[in-house]
Amino acid sequence: MESRRGGRIVNVIVDLCVVPMGVGTSVSKYVAACTDVLARAGLSHSLHAYGTNVEGDWDDVMGAIKQCHEVVHAMGAPRITTTIKLGTRVDRAQTMQEKVQSVVDKRSN
Repeated sequence: MESRRGGRIVNVIVDLCVVPMGVGTSVSKYVAACTDVLARAGLSHSLHAYGTNVEGDWDDVMGAIKQCHEVVHAMGAPRITTTIKLGTRVDRAQTMQEKVQSVVDKRSN
C-alpha cells in the first residue's frame, strides 16, 4: 500500500459506523448493504461489533461512505447518523492487519 504521492495523503484507515434512524431496532440489513458497497468498491474492510474498519485510497473510501448513505436512504431510512474515526500516515504504508498484528506481537501471554 503506497503512503504518499508527491507529499499528498493517499491512503486512509477508517472506523465507520453508519446508523440508520427511524427504521426500528434492528439495523443489520442496512449494515449488510453498506458492506456490499465497500466490497463492490474493492475496499479492504473488516466488520466488528460496533462498526466496520475500512482501508484504501482516501477518495475511494470517502466515495464509498457517500454511497452507503445513498443506499441506506434508498432502503427507506429517513435519517442516518454516521461516526467516522480515521487515520492517515505518510511516513510509511501500514495496513489494518499490520496495525493489529503490532499490538498482538507486544502482548504478554
